Amino acid sequence: MTTSTECSREEMLALLDAQRAAALADAPVSLALRKDRLRRAVTVLLDNADDFCEALREDFGHRSVHQSLFTDIASSLEPLKAAQKHLARWMRPERRKASMPFALFGAKARIEYQPLGVVGVISPWNFPIQLTFSPLAGILAAGNRVMIKPSEFTPQTSALMAEAFAQQFDPTEIAVVQGGPEAGAAFAGLPFDHLLFTGATNVARHVMRAASDNLVPVTLELGGKSPVVLSDSAKLEQATRRLMMGKTLNAGQICLAPDYVMVPEGQVDAFVEASTAAVGRLYPTLLDNPDYTSIVNQRHFDRLQGYLEDAREKGATVLEINPAGEDFRQQPHHKIAPHLILNPTEDMAVMQEEIFGPLLPVKTYRAFDETIDYVNAHPRPLGLYYFGEKAEEERALLDRTTSGGVTLNDVIMHVSQEDLPFGGVGPSGMGAYHGYEGFKTFSHGKSIYRQSRLDMHSLGLAPPWGDKFLRLLKGQLKP
Repeated sequence: MTTSTECSREEMLALLDAQRAAALADAPVSLALRKDRLRRAVTVLLDNADDFCEALREDFGHRSVHQSLFTDIASSLEPLKAAQKHLARWMRPERRKASMPFALFGAKARIEYQPLGVVGVISPWNFPIQLTFSPLAGILAAGNRVMIKPSEFTPQTSALMAEAFAQQFDPTEIAVVQGGPEAGAAFAGLPFDHLLFTGATNVARHVMRAASDNLVPVTLELGGKSPVVLSDSAKLEQATRRLMMGKTLNAGQICLAPDYVMVPEGQVDAFVEASTAAVGRLYPTLLDNPDYTSIVNQRHFDRLQGYLEDAREKGATVLEINPAGEDFRQQPHHKIAPHLILNPTEDMAVMQEEIFGPLLPVKTYRAFDETIDYVNAHPRPLGLYYFGEKAEEERALLDRTTSGGVTLNDVIMHVSQEDLPFGGVGPSGMGAYHGYEGFKTFSHGKSIYRQSRLDMHSLGLAPPWGDKFLRLLKGQLKP
């Protein structure tokens, strides 16, 4: 099941059945076994770290090894280690209050968290290691078995993951299923106990539809157009340095990448100057710079070039940030320089589609309320970012807009906080994981009630009913 060949639906079903049978046979899943699985996942990650980074570099044409060590290896290690540290506490039964009058006579209520069974994971190409291993922290902590379908857009990385997991895990514990779109469609339609999908919103619709055939609950981590609101009180140099760092990391191929920025009218020139300087400090050169990542393939390269052409044709001012003045027509990869798109209009593709690349539309506003109105007039984003020092503006954005998460005076960073749940809302996703919330997402919270030893019949709660029961009932019927 872990070879590079296409896996058939029949093979996937057989693997799922084997995992489910093993899960039932091994119940309950002990703390020791859960910790051991988390430990082995860490071993897979660390023993293959250099090879994972090299596979990612090959899959992207060029991808910064330093970036991969940071965004895929180190960022995956933290949630796995945190789960090991806190798991004993997470697994404790949760006491709840029994209702009156039963609580008076010694009735007890609690929740116990037990594994769901077999969880399917469909991971994306932009961070294929991090977005496989990070959710594994909650999935394994909850005691589940896992089937993973990584992206066909990163075949070297996917094949290496399959091989690496097979060295530490029996396929009835963790198995990697490889293949293209047909395999992905079949995988989404399997009768898992839970399915996690990370990827594009348009693909998520198909995944959710397929999962619904078997009433499989889903967690969808999607994306959308995450806005940046730049206040006139923002420290411009610091704000643009952090903003452009987030926009150029992985060449903007991040679900939480800032998708457009709203700048006070009259500050556009200063914003352009500061952003250009920020990119120059980050990347003095681009084409041969090992820190600057390539677009993953020709298809996405052409898509982004199409956005630029469309914006120019419809009247936008398109500014290339190219610190060394390099000729991007001559390159062995698919690198695209960062671009600022000034005066974008709503009919431009770059304002309608999630960009997923180093292109940044720059809109202007006069009154701050315009930024809130604009955000609310569009689908709810995965992330929202505010740069500024005005508490009333910050509070207004938090109270009057809805997004998956918020980072203040930076971008993207809320996802790196393991004790904060990560997830979207509406078109940007449903459900969340990370930390304790991840453990609960991939667990079944079983409600357990223990009746009092007192005979409830003696309280008049069972027929034949009479005045005693009526007095008790009337006591409950009060506002």
